[in-house]
Amino acid sequence: MAGRGPLATKLSRFIPLSDEDVQLLDALCINEERFEADTDIVREGDVPRSAFVLTHGMAFGYRLMPDGKRQIFTFMIPGDVFGLHACLLRAIDHSIATLVPTRIATISCATVLDLFQHHPRIGAALWWSACQLIAMLRERIVALGRRSARGRVAYLLCELVWRQQAVGLAEDHAIRLPLTQAELADALGLTPVHVNRILQGFRRDNLIALAHHRLTLLDVERLQKIAGFNQDYLHLGGATTEVRSYIDALQRNRREVC
Repeated sequence: MAGRGPLATKLSRFIPLSDEDVQLLDALCINEERFEADTDIVREGDVPRSAFVLTHGMAFGYRLMPDGKRQIFTFMIPGDVFGLHACLLRAIDHSIATLVPTRIATISCATVLDLFQHHPRIGAALWWSACQLIAMLRERIVALGRRSARGRVAYLLCELVWRQQAVGLAEDHAIRLPLTQAELADALGLTPVHVNRILQGFRRDNLIALAHHRLTLLDVERLQKIAGFNQDYLHLGGATTEVRSYIDALQRNRREVC
């Protein structure tokens, strides 16, 4: 995966991409927009005009409640695609903001439709990416509804590491984690004080190391036990043999027609 952009790197986790596919995906990410930290990329109520890929940095999706409280429901890392459904909506129902200086590349609705129609491998991988996002949202519901506070924190820390490992941004079980305790609390339905107490406990138990915005999972097995899950819900195993064969057949038929 050396030399590939984050989008091609992520989508290759699902199915092998041709050189043509990789070149196309990398080309889509050349023209980037830059955003400072703590800046809204899109706001709830905006009229959607395109999808976008996060190429550098980190962002999060959130909703603001009438009383000013915030619920974070997803974190975005390089390679993540958001807004594939934008062409179907009259208005965006949530906001997306940056955590650190961040770059994104926009993809027009026409280009999204063309990818699905003329590039079967890319289309299938984008579909997988959207399914992964839905799976993560399901897991967040389970965490908020049924996990203990310690389980919620363990789950989210593991997820962030696993996702960054999948796109080559983690060193073993260590990642950069530019999240405040308030942001972790807003994602997990806890208070910052409670999050701090749990993180301190994880440190004392030698489960994690966390300093200067760098997180290392020291005992993944124990953290998984606390969270009560493993990474299967992220669907990182790639496409099945049957799916790969079907997509290869679509690719061959497209070439024959052309």
